[in-house]
Amino acid sequence: MLKNKRIVVTGGKGFLGGHLIRELASHGCAAIEIADLPEFDLTDLSSIRRMYDTMKPDLVIHLAAKVGGIGFNQEKPAELFYDNLIMGTQLIEEAYRHGIEKFVALGTICAYPKFTPVPFREDDLWNGYPEETNAPYGLAKKMMLVQSQAYRRQYGFNSIFLLPVNLYGPNDNFDPRSSHVIPALVKKCFDAMDRGDDSLEVWGTGKATREFFYVEDAARAICLAADRYDQSDPVNIGADFEISIRDLAELTANLCGFTGKILWDASKPDGQPRRRLDTSKALKEFGFKAQTDLTTGLKKTIAWYKEHRHLLHK
Repeated sequence: MLKNKRIVVTGGKGFLGGHLIRELASHGCAAIEIADLPEFDLTDLSSIRRMYDTMKPDLVIHLAAKVGGIGFNQEKPAELFYDNLIMGTQLIEEAYRHGIEKFVALGTICAYPKFTPVPFREDDLWNGYPEETNAPYGLAKKMMLVQSQAYRRQYGFNSIFLLPVNLYGPNDNFDPRSSHVIPALVKKCFDAMDRGDDSLEVWGTGKATREFFYVEDAARAICLAADRYDQSDPVNIGADFEISIRDLAELTANLCGFTGKILWDASKPDGQPRRRLDTSKALKEFGFKAQTDLTTGLKKTIAWYKEHRHLLHK
């Protein structure tokens, strides 16, 4: 599917995008183009049409999203809903109108109900309302699944919908205003060591659990799905493990070299109580299984941050 194809990656300048483009380059694509700000505002219909008309892709991989951690989701729920909804809706509609061969939509684990049985199975996706702090984002992304299935039924349009769990890795977003938990913890550890602090504070109780998916594994999963999977049923992609935020914080601090105390601000929300995906469908449908364990992935992420932090925080 990928060999000799023209591919557009929306959000290709972002964290996952950079890794995905490197992975795509190994598949013999005819061209790999990036549709991202400032050249293309994917909330604007005329910009999307210009992208399709000028780049003429065979296949679109839609990564672009407005995202952030719990604090950002609480601060900007309307923007997160509107921007993510309008990007997905217009990109799929125009892909159909432009005769695109295949559209790969990236959803989010935030689309799952708050109390989904663990591990999360794709069949449980509609069995409840998402966790309140990130529901607007999760539901906006989930509408791409509804659209994907509707367009396949009515138009025979080939689009697929992947559900990645929390990503991390080199070149992650370390901005404390919008970063997710791993880069936020890494930055907190180094900032505390810089100041000589003997403690650092983390939101929540630490009891919530999460699954973390190394970004290079995620890029490989997306390429395999783009190449081999042609159904509208959603597919989880993840690392197939679960760790508490408390254990994650202690492991991260240890790998960063921070020896102080971790204080927990229980007045702040934990978010969804537990998260872990059942990834058996990805293995069955397109042969994907994650290869990077958490400790290895964290070491690579921390090494990258140590090397680049002077540039990130100028």
